[in-house]
Amino acid sequence: MFLTKQKLVMVRTFGMAIVATVGLASCATYDDEFAGINSRLEQIDTKVQGAAQSAESANQSAQQANQRLDQIESRVQNLETAPRRVPRG
Repeated sequence: MFLTKQKLVMVRTFGMAIVATVGLASCATYDDEFAGINSRLEQIDTKVQGAAQSAESANQSAQQANQRLDQIESRVQNLETAPRRVPRG
């Protein structure tokens, strides 16, 4: 009987070791997946920041172009409303 109890204890211990090993192995797999996901998120974040900077630059250029067009438009209106010159001679 004593040998049977001893074998039962060894089987239980071995079973617990297997369960612990499988549990820890699955955690390592998730860590690798999380590291991959975090890396991908960092790449996307970098791309989004670059796109935001490009959009801001384009917005500033568009504002400058609009200001220049406003200046040109006011000059054109002044020329169109100015009295015509009488030719000399």
